[in-house]
Amino acid sequence: MRIVGVQAFPTSFPTSERGGVRLGIGKAVKRDAVVVKVTTEDGLVGWGEAHHGRSPGTVAHLINSTLAPLVVGADATDTVGVWQRIYTVQLSSHGLGAAASIGLSGIDMALWDLRGKAIGWPVHQLLGGASRPVPAYAGGVSLGFAEPAALVEMVAGLRAEGYRAVKLRIGEGPVPDLERIAAVRRAFPELTILTDANTAYGLDDVRAVAPGLREHRVGWLEEPFPPHDHRRYATAASFLGVPLAAGENHYTRFEFHRVIEDGAISVLQPDLSKAGGITEVARIAALASAWKLPVHPHTSATGLNTAATIHLLAAVDNGGYFEADVSPDNLFREQLTSEAFRVNPADGTVRPLDKPGLGVEVDEDFLAAHPVIEGPGFVP
Repeated sequence: MRIVGVQAFPTSFPTSERGGVRLGIGKAVKRDAVVVKVTTEDGLVGWGEAHHGRSPGTVAHLINSTLAPLVVGADATDTVGVWQRIYTVQLSSHGLGAAASIGLSGIDMALWDLRGKAIGWPVHQLLGGASRPVPAYAGGVSLGFAEPAALVEMVAGLRAEGYRAVKLRIGEGPVPDLERIAAVRRAFPELTILTDANTAYGLDDVRAVAPGLREHRVGWLEEPFPPHDHRRYATAASFLGVPLAAGENHYTRFEFHRVIEDGAISVLQPDLSKAGGITEVARIAALASAWKLPVHPHTSATGLNTAATIHLLAAVDNGGYFEADVSPDNLFREQLTSEAFRVNPADGTVRPLDKPGLGVEVDEDFLAAHPVIEGPGFVP
């Protein structure tokens, strides 16, 4: 089953007023994605998602111009061999680092989709898993810097859908951040509250919010600092009293090796569209399992990534939360792909799709109608 074609499609759409959520990194003005199509000589097609890297045209160009020639002609079932080929040429020496890992992730995901379609199995079965319930939290580009009363109203709607855990965006400042968290906690005493600062905090900010995070029983503080700032993560872990989460901006098992050994970050969040695909995140999960740490993957924009993430969580022994995208008006979720997940209103869980491969269909007409929009996706 030889690969005869690899094509990446950068795609974007401008956000609506509802979708223009404000976060620690700014206000969302558009949504981006990179969809990867891999074709075999016998006509099978696999689909994957590479993270946009906030430069979707660049990521797609790297895949089409540099990674695709490395992959065409390879055996589509040889996911490990394809991974190693790209690693050797692009990741281990003089390549584009994070961009290469992102591009490789999309190709790898498409190969797993192909493998499942070739034998008629869903990806979780290929990985050794089963159709088991996976706990979900309401996340994505949502629950941003709204007024406390409006935020409580949003959370009430998500609770009505079945979610028992939500992730609130913080990073505006300790005072407004804690006001929002306190309002949600008062309204929902038993809700699991997670928080994400989107790298907007300094150490003084963490010191200021730490007592409030403990008081309101926050489950984790995600990415207060940039991913490379190992010293501040270690310092914050020494006094915070709440688990630190990170990983969506770490790449490959080699970076996660450092994170795990440092011991400051105990909530690991690799993204299957960034960290090296299904092949590599399965390795990261195994590495974490040896340290008795769960993985709670970060999810990307489309149904391809979200479906793949649930498949993986149903197939590892240390799977944690699935991050369900509840961002308003996400056309990648609503139109680009078929339905990738459905939350069980009784217990707030999801299950992997049972169709072959990833189990989602891609509308290629959508890709043609939504070309890439250049420029930043978030503005101050």
